[in-house]
Amino acid sequence: MSASDRRLFLTGGLVGAAAGLVGAAGAGVLRGGAAPSGGPAIHSRKRINWRLASSFPASLDTIYGACDVLAGRVAAMTDGAFEITPYQAGELLPSLEVMSGVQRAAVEVGQTAGYYYLGKAAALAFDTCLPFGFTPRQQNAWLFEAGGLEKVRALYADFNVISFPCGNTGAQMGGWFRRRVEKLADLRGLVMRIPGLGGKVMEALGVNAQNVAAGEIYQALERGAIDAAEWVGPYDDEKLGFHRVAENYYYPGWWEPGPSLSFLVNLDAWASLPKAYQEVFAAASAQAAATMQQRYDAKNPAALQRLKASGTRLRPYSVEIMEGAREAALDLYASQAAADATYRDIYQHWQAFQRESTAWFGTSELSYASFEFS
Repeated sequence: MSASDRRLFLTGGLVGAAAGLVGAAGAGVLRGGAAPSGGPAIHSRKRINWRLASSFPASLDTIYGACDVLAGRVAAMTDGAFEITPYQAGELLPSLEVMSGVQRAAVEVGQTAGYYYLGKAAALAFDTCLPFGFTPRQQNAWLFEAGGLEKVRALYADFNVISFPCGNTGAQMGGWFRRRVEKLADLRGLVMRIPGLGGKVMEALGVNAQNVAAGEIYQALERGAIDAAEWVGPYDDEKLGFHRVAENYYYPGWWEPGPSLSFLVNLDAWASLPKAYQEVFAAASAQAAATMQQRYDAKNPAALQRLKASGTRLRPYSVEIMEGAREAALDLYASQAAADATYRDIYQHWQAFQRESTAWFGTSELSYASFEFS
């Protein structure tokens, strides 16, 4: 399938249909086990076996668990005719090579984060998040209802891939530091594990940003190869043991206020699926996405209390660091938009939605949160 054929395939109706299915049919399967609204499970169909390579270890049951949800729902809705077998990071592909593996059809589907692959295309960051960008609800609204998914999928099509949002972590924490950072000057010279555009913003502030896979972060922090690291939030961070090697836990994770992960499917493999299986996959992806967010929201509160009880010191980023980071982020977006037409097109679309969405969320939502959460 040529690049032009892939774009026609995506823009000829698939994107709108699949996005609508994720938003609507997904809601129908969230509560439990029934097949998508409008029909029973699929019986007596073509048998298909796919392999799924994740960028994440199976021990992170929140993120990797989305793969199990996807596989379970796909099998249940096809009476086992369509089987997807998940593999954790490193079993089939290295953590940071999942997109490349899907692209070349080493596997049919991968679970990863778009911003791991900025070397392929800077605009892939929009598939995950931008620093000082969207909350989870804003991100989902932009992707599913405001046209963001169409923009992202047109970009992925150049790499023979189609994307399906597979979950959001919620607003993340700001990372673990071996020593305190109170001023912008304190960041200069630090070596920190932080990927995506957040890493590029940190580099503009004098940090040496590293993209280290999840399973390797603890050892790097323990032996002093890095001075600081961010991952997600209390539940995952506790599992990875960061509190045992760094006591200062900063917030908020301004670089990831609502990051979404993705299932990436080889576009040729996707085109070969029967239409009914495509619909099943989209609906199962929606359930996996909702489950990931729900699990984080349910598990993070207790994990944070355990970390505090163990001696972890919660520290907010100073206003100086927040303001300096935001200024650096806006400068970065402007320079990338000037240099890259694809990035500029998606960024302008993203900005227009951000202006409207922020005006709304900054009214009733902010008023309630400021009162109740304080």
